[in-house]
Amino acid sequence: MSTTSISELSAQVRRLRKQDAWWKNPMLGRLAIILALVLVLSILTNQVQGSSSDYTLLFKSSWFSSRGAQYVIGGVLIWIIAEAWRIQGLRRIAGQTISVAGRRTALIVPRSFTRQYSRLAGFFRWLIPNRWFRRVLVLAVVAVAIFLPYLGLFTLPYFQSVLAGQVGVYVLAALGLNVVVGWAGLLDLGYIAFFAIGAYTTAILSGKLPVGADGNPEAHPPIHLNLFFAFPIAVVLTMTAGLILGAPTLRLRGDYLAIVTLGFHEIVLQLAKNNPHNLTNGPLGATGISTFRFNLFGVHYDWNPTDSKPYWFLAIGLILIVVFAFRRLEHSKVGRTWTAIREDEVAAAASGVPTVKYKLMAFMIGASTSGFAGVLATAKITAITPDNFPLQLSIFVLAYVIFGGMGSLTGVIVGASLMTFLPFFLQGPPSWFNSGKPVVDPKDIPMWVGAVLLTMMIFRPQGLIPSKRRAQELAQAEHGVGDADAMTEPAEGVAP
Repeated sequence: MSTTSISELSAQVRRLRKQDAWWKNPMLGRLAIILALVLVLSILTNQVQGSSSDYTLLFKSSWFSSRGAQYVIGGVLIWIIAEAWRIQGLRRIAGQTISVAGRRTALIVPRSFTRQYSRLAGFFRWLIPNRWFRRVLVLAVVAVAIFLPYLGLFTLPYFQSVLAGQVGVYVLAALGLNVVVGWAGLLDLGYIAFFAIGAYTTAILSGKLPVGADGNPEAHPPIHLNLFFAFPIAVVLTMTAGLILGAPTLRLRGDYLAIVTLGFHEIVLQLAKNNPHNLTNGPLGATGISTFRFNLFGVHYDWNPTDSKPYWFLAIGLILIVVFAFRRLEHSKVGRTWTAIREDEVAAAASGVPTVKYKLMAFMIGASTSGFAGVLATAKITAITPDNFPLQLSIFVLAYVIFGGMGSLTGVIVGASLMTFLPFFLQGPPSWFNSGKPVVDPKDIPMWVGAVLLTMMIFRPQGLIPSKRRAQELAQAEHGVGDADAMTEPAEGVAP
């Protein structure tokens, strides 16, 4: 029987402590990243410029001043809130069991995370799962959303226009992309191409395109319909476009599919610019597009483009219909099949699931929702050009879905609303915020979107309000179990 001397034990303890050095703590690493981001933010939002006599004036004003201290304090507060949120998530998964090799195994988390909640937390644990409470809460949220143009900040015409022309439109678009990316696991980088098809369909049906037959400006377009008829026609056309694109390409997976959808977007954009058969009017597009009108049973009402409230009410109605339909779809056989394909397409195909058929279904449903959004946006702005549909919009809508939480309808709505509204708020704030002066330059918006996504991916990769399945996948992956990647990649040795 061997013995260990005190000096050997001390050396072992020192080695263990060295391995657990404070500077290796991931919490401190996240703090350093947040502080770096807020210091960069302090520079980018500072109006002070350097001078020929002092090149460091910008840095002194941004960092070594009361302004810098405020930003650092704000960054520390954000870090504390984020870490508390992270610990709360670990508490929720503490004590849960997972299946490993057919056996039920408990997740291993520190004992400090398994302590009981306080009485207040216990009350909320009882209240939130309550069915009637959830129903009342949903009705209250819907009522607030409907009457939002009459509340506080949103009574201003500028913010009413942002609600109807931006928030409502991109929430619809993000809901459709969530079907493709969040449920079926298909990375679509050309999603706005379907949005453009819906927009040009609206311009054609309103009688503004084609401008003139065979280049004759005196000729009038043969079609002039009420734009409410544009919704079903745009849905049919975008679903057909999704079918044409998806049928030959959805056997691809991962990056290959993303490249194909990217090429599809460029094809649609170039067709709009090249004006085939004088159908799209090339780079000039269409202007003066008529908007919605209602004439039934002696009741006549025309939507006024300068009054954003009717467009907001219409957008809310469309969102409620889409959410109801998608909610039913999520818990159906189709939704469960999409989940199986997203988690492991090879295993799903081996189990007899016709993967191409269900992926094509997701692609067409997402495309039709994007066409819906295109009709609504075009009727609001009453003018379109090919420059309204850059690739950047597809990236933004994908960012909204990721930020809100892939696979979660609630998360996607909240994420798209926040990420769409905040840039406009910072570009044209009310008088009580920053004295009404713009906080950020419009050209810098993509940079800020990237910074927000970077921060979100570090501290909450599952999104703002994730789906239960997605949150569980990431929690298990954090403990070395399973794979939390929503984009299905080809298995090793399997051709895409």
